Amino acid sequence: MKTRYLFLYIVLLFSSFGCENFLEEIPRDIVAPENFFNSEADARQAISGIYAILKNNSLYGQVGLDHFYDNGADIIEPNRAADFVEPIGNYSMNESLAGVSIQLMSVSDTWKDLYKIVLNSNIIIARVTNNSAIPKAAQTQIVAEATFMRAFAYWHITNLWGDAPYYEGELKIDEIKVLGRTPEATILAGIIKDLQFAQDNLPATLTVAQRGKVTKWVAATVLAKIYMKQKNWKAGLDKSLEIINQSGHKLLPNYASVFDPSNEYNSEIIWSLDFAKDIVSQFEVGVTALAGNGNWRPSMFNPRLRDEPAKTSERNALAAALTARGEAFNGTGLQITSKDFAEKFPKNDLRRPLNVMQNYLGFDLVFPYMAKFMNLKLDTSPRFNHSDNRMVFRLADIYLMAAECQNELSGPAAAYEYIHAVRKRAYATQAEWELKGLTQQQFREKMYDERKWELAGEAHRRYDLIRWGILLDVVKKLEYRFWKPNLNIKPYHVKLPIPLQELEANPNLLKSDPTNNGYRN
Repeated sequence: MKTRYLFLYIVLLFSSFGCENFLEEIPRDIVAPENFFNSEADARQAISGIYAILKNNSLYGQVGLDHFYDNGADIIEPNRAADFVEPIGNYSMNESLAGVSIQLMSVSDTWKDLYKIVLNSNIIIARVTNNSAIPKAAQTQIVAEATFMRAFAYWHITNLWGDAPYYEGELKIDEIKVLGRTPEATILAGIIKDLQFAQDNLPATLTVAQRGKVTKWVAATVLAKIYMKQKNWKAGLDKSLEIINQSGHKLLPNYASVFDPSNEYNSEIIWSLDFAKDIVSQFEVGVTALAGNGNWRPSMFNPRLRDEPAKTSERNALAAALTARGEAFNGTGLQITSKDFAEKFPKNDLRRPLNVMQNYLGFDLVFPYMAKFMNLKLDTSPRFNHSDNRMVFRLADIYLMAAECQNELSGPAAAYEYIHAVRKRAYATQAEWELKGLTQQQFREKMYDERKWELAGEAHRRYDLIRWGILLDVVKKLEYRFWKPNLNIKPYHVKLPIPLQELEANPNLLKSDPTNNGYRN
């Protein structure tokens, strides 16, 4: 059952700053804290407001985070030279472009929304802890949920910017406005502390009414990813095995079933944000023409009829065939399978049709599409108004993480079982899926590809390439359709610049690093 997030968006206190600096106070948007947390219902509504921020276009509602985690790597590219995805994908980003907002999405929007989550989470934690109006058990869970949200926002912040403003507690706005950048390692230590608290205190399972919220296994997943980034392979393996052995999540026998929009809460999915068609949040009132109602993301993967099929003389026939099925090619085509990915994806891999769709209803297509994220149904999933959930984490990722950690600890012998669990459903015969006789380095390189084929387009790729230290090497070998990322990429592109307007509002952001992550060199 979809959770209908029609909440006040109470945003919590500072959620709609528009294009203002993320710390600028707008009194009309503030609900006085002393009048807010007067009951458990108030506190839970505040937590719901944070989920609403996560579903903004700058984060998970469109392809906001996808730009940073997938574009500019070797899986996704647009079907044309589109301006609003070019700075990331083509490595032409700079401080000024980081502040340009197109379709409610920019580096600046992502920065602001992540810090809104930090701000709101800190307020919830402070106002719920020891609040006599809220039962003790409810306090613990609400604080754990807010603590996870703070850690999750900071995790993304460190992934994207490295050193960054960091604070816990309920600081005054004037105090927050002058914060400098804290070293990434210090922030990660705080994140790990928060995530372990969240794992210890969040529920292991959810009721139907709670679907879309986080569990202890979501916290464990982020912890495992951080341990791997730190090359703490033992801790990463232990945390991955906790999830595999204790969570109750199971791999589905069929890869396509994982992405079935009619089975969005299947056992493989650890966390997905639930969306509903025809729901307009308070944030969207007044900008509905731009923002749409439901989830934007499937429209970014859906084809445009004006681009297809390969034989333009068959366009009317394709349109008629789609209409007969209650479907339409009415997407943007701005998130399609890259040329490099389509050419290299193994032909005998059963995952290929879901990741490289080159024919539909018997019509050959101009571009290869990632079918697993498409939804062409007009009645349930119209353009920019999709009810499709946004998958964040799933169990196959965890199995591959366990395989990688085990290989780094002791070599391939004990790692095969984890990678085989994923590969078995990807090939027709054991001779195809079974790996054996690999050296540790060969297994490591096999992981580079296996995570690419299994998790394509799921916002992991640039994170993986960066933590492996191979982003530049991979991108320099790419051939894109319209761009030249291989010519443009520089070593500093592993991080984003802090947007210019943030630097102007708070010069302290430049004190520890006058180069702004290398963008002022």
